[in-house]
Amino acid sequence: MIELTNVSKSYDSTRVLEPLDLVIQRGRTTVLIGPSGCGKSTLLRIMVGLETAGGGRVRFDGVELTPANAAEMRRQMGYVLQDGGLFPHLTARENVTLLARYIGESSRKQLDARVRELANLTRVPCQFLDRYPTQLSGGQRQRVAIMRAFMLDPKVVFLDEPMGALDPLVRFDLQEDLRQIFLALGKTVVLVTHDMGEAGFFGDPIILLSDGRIVQQGSLREMIEKPVDPFVTRFIQAQRLPIAV
Repeated sequence: MIELTNVSKSYDSTRVLEPLDLVIQRGRTTVLIGPSGCGKSTLLRIMVGLETAGGGRVRFDGVELTPANAAEMRRQMGYVLQDGGLFPHLTARENVTLLARYIGESSRKQLDARVRELANLTRVPCQFLDRYPTQLSGGQRQRVAIMRAFMLDPKVVFLDEPMGALDPLVRFDLQEDLRQIFLALGKTVVLVTHDMGEAGFFGDPIILLSDGRIVQQGSLREMIEKPVDPFVTRFIQAQRLPIAV
């Protein structure tokens, strides 16, 4: 679905991504993980077309992603931020349907039917849809943001630490629901997290980055049992994961 070839990125004289190659397989959930500043969010934004690579090439579903076509290509992508990124002056329903209404290709009846479908899928009570973001809990806001990301039935959904600010119980419930949604819809998903336990829960494969380079990719079990670099073991131990799973 997505292919990166020799992609790199620098800000002024600071290199944040070393030249790397990466393939995102269709229909699978790929997790990008690593310490703060390792380049995972920058890599995600390059795939979304919100950042331009300093070098190399990005292909999305066989088409090269460029600054000229990025806005159009993003209509085939869903994107969820850590804090949801909802517009505070719009209701939940208005946030979910914003881009669909802008494009104008669906009737009001079709939009309402799609919103009901997504609300059921994400377990958002319909009465919450007429509330503003400040009237919703953190978990509810994230569920609305997920509805918005799926509204146009995208080919790929990108999530940038979508559960990082949630308390453990809310996070647990949302993780369970998200995995079921991904399985039910069969979507290609790219998820950024700093939590290796969460990466293992979702990811197949996991891409571990450090200092702008890919250190290892594979399953959590492979990283625990067959680390290719001492950094892999240190990173896992720092998160207090068991040495064997």
